[in-house]
Amino acid sequence: MNLDSAPLRLGTLVERYGGTLSGDPETLIRGVSTLESAGPEQLAFLANPRYRGALANSHAACVLLAPSEAATGRAAQLALWIADEPYVCFARVAQFFAARQSERAAPGVDATAAIGPGAQIDATAHVGALSVIGAGAQIGPGAVVGAGCVVGARTRIGEDSLLHPRVTIYPDCAIGARAVIHSGVVIGADGFGFARDGFEWVKIPQTGRVLIGDDVEIGANTTIDRGALEDTVIGDGVKMDNQIQIGHNVRIGPHTAIAGCVGVAGSATIGARCMIGGAAMILGHLELADDVSISVGTVISHSILKPGLYTGFYPAQENSLWEKNAVMVRHLDRLRDRVRALEKQIGKGSA
Repeated sequence: MNLDSAPLRLGTLVERYGGTLSGDPETLIRGVSTLESAGPEQLAFLANPRYRGALANSHAACVLLAPSEAATGRAAQLALWIADEPYVCFARVAQFFAARQSERAAPGVDATAAIGPGAQIDATAHVGALSVIGAGAQIGPGAVVGAGCVVGARTRIGEDSLLHPRVTIYPDCAIGARAVIHSGVVIGADGFGFARDGFEWVKIPQTGRVLIGDDVEIGANTTIDRGALEDTVIGDGVKMDNQIQIGHNVRIGPHTAIAGCVGVAGSATIGARCMIGGAAMILGHLELADDVSISVGTVISHSILKPGLYTGFYPAQENSLWEKNAVMVRHLDRLRDRVRALEKQIGKGSA
């Protein structure tokens, strides 16, 4: 158990996370909240100018904001913590308070867990009720395997990683240190690999693994398929939202973030520090360079080799108008041919 609700000096927090303070450093802070809900012992933040109006009525002990918003904060007569990246700073402070107030599972293996032969479970790790640890699996120091999880044979779980209840990891996969894997995640299921023989489909054995780096977070009900022959690889610091599908042999570079309901088809390669919006689709065997951002709902059907923001969708509109515009788009090739013919006629007339 790791519960600590004692308040901290505001000045101590500013010293630890950087920035400047306009207010009393002896102010006590017990936690964080929104501008609207924060009480007199809580820290709030302003990262979006749209919420400036909430400053005047906030009861927060202090507000974390950017230098450009300092004048607005002073007008509201609030204590101000001024940081160049207030949202990032707030996230780190929120992490700190969450860690102090969280209950960490006690080391040990629940009596109802099934442990396969040769499995190695560190003395400081926790294995919850009704979990299954396969033969030869390794559970690292401080790792937590929640209730009802299945860790396949020879799979490795790194130091201080957290598997929430009912995570399934197939055999021969590897999870790095400090991973957070939410309920319903399936790692290492077979990729969708079949060869067509007439009217039948012949399954291609999926004999690769899934290798996941350090500090990765994977949202609920996300699935990551094992490689067909080579491995599926998720780099350090990758963050995935809920209900994402990652196909076999996909490679994702370090510190890429992927929002919910994204689908990545087999053998696609995604670079480092990419950002992929919700419900985007990335076709197989494509490459995305480092620092590529994909807007929500965009379908990527060709490789992108230059950093930048890429978008491909029609804005929503009334259905009858959308149908008319769709008909026009279908006939753009004819319009192009007519324009070219007219250009030729104009060219002849001026000659």
